[in-house]
Amino acid sequence: MAVKVEIVSKDTIKPSSPTPNHLQHFKLSLLDQLAPPFYVPILLFYSFSDDDFKTISHKLKASLSQVLTLYHPFCGTLRGNSAVECNDEGILYTESRVSVELSNVVKNPHLHEINELFPFDPYNPARETLEGRNMMAVQLNQFKCGGVALGVCFSHKIADASTAASFLSAWAATSRKEDNNKVVPPQMEEGALLFPPRNIEMDMTRGMVGDKDIVTKRFVFNDSNISKLRQKMGCFNFNPTRVEAVTALIWKSSLEAAKERSAEGRFPASMISHAVNIRHRIMASSKHHSIGNLWQQAVSQLVEVEEEMGLCDLAERVRKTTREVDGNYVAKLQGLEFYKVIESLKEARIMASEKGVPCYSFSSWVRFGFYEVDFGWGKPTYVRTIGVPIKNVVILMGTKDGDGLEAWVTLTTSNMVQFEQNPELLEFASFDS
Repeated sequence: MAVKVEIVSKDTIKPSSPTPNHLQHFKLSLLDQLAPPFYVPILLFYSFSDDDFKTISHKLKASLSQVLTLYHPFCGTLRGNSAVECNDEGILYTESRVSVELSNVVKNPHLHEINELFPFDPYNPARETLEGRNMMAVQLNQFKCGGVALGVCFSHKIADASTAASFLSAWAATSRKEDNNKVVPPQMEEGALLFPPRNIEMDMTRGMVGDKDIVTKRFVFNDSNISKLRQKMGCFNFNPTRVEAVTALIWKSSLEAAKERSAEGRFPASMISHAVNIRHRIMASSKHHSIGNLWQQAVSQLVEVEEEMGLCDLAERVRKTTREVDGNYVAKLQGLEFYKVIESLKEARIMASEKGVPCYSFSSWVRFGFYEVDFGWGKPTYVRTIGVPIKNVVILMGTKDGDGLEAWVTLTTSNMVQFEQNPELLEFASFDS
């Protein structure tokens, strides 16, 4: 079913008080500079409310204006790849009407049918250059049933998923008119102090975006099936986490799909990468509320499979890879050896984009608390993002009950046909046909 969205209004929301002069220049960190030129898209669905749409929108606008005084870079303008000019230009706020019931979209959340619930395509924004780009945009969508969906896009240059979650939490608390002590002010430029910016230009996604022969589908792993999967893996040396277990299964199923499609009938050599949140590797708890990117992409060595590799072996590879982003790794990024890390990331990008070596890239948004975002009319019925338009990319999100996982898997169209028929995958996952 096509989702028809009618734009009702567009507005600009500015902070309720001007940004002080001494805070009008927000310096990007090295990790911000390395972040892709995308937006981080979050979509929160709310089924019922005692308030009408006009009242809901008024509350959101007023509280957004207030919280932007704490997050002033979010309503500024990006200048090159080094800083945000905190000029209080404001953020785009769009209202729309949607032609279907909210339940139809939640039950059948097809990628191409919900892009219009965002203010723009987060991976292909209208402006081609980073210079002058807005840092954030919002779209409030009203469904026929009275439910709403809030689509928010955050510039990846100043926000990772953790920063986005912190902002939404602060915005929601402000909307509920909670005590100011419960709204934790973000730490400004902590990232730039910890990871000083460098004279560097690198886009890890260059040459990898824009492949039209790809498809994204959602696979759901409930708590019971994840437990069965971990038991089946039978790992003796360690107990894989649910993210490690599901990552291993998706990686294995993807390799088997690629093998089926290959002329040689062999497993391709591949790499695995996982986005690692490094906040817990930095001692001060305040870093959990820092604006910007505090994550790194952990990339494995080339993995060659002669026959069949077991799930436990792959899960061990996943853990080994992610644990390489340790205190030592962080120290290199902070010091003069940062270039060694950059070179290894460049080599991985070249192997994936130019040499055709599949790199299965995972990002886990499981523990960021998006289902706790309550603006005053209850917690979300459903939270999701959209798939990254790059083949072999997987985003993992928690389910509403907090125990299961959703995997948004993007593969080539031909590989997806094989992947979604994999008997072992279907033993533990359900998916949208």
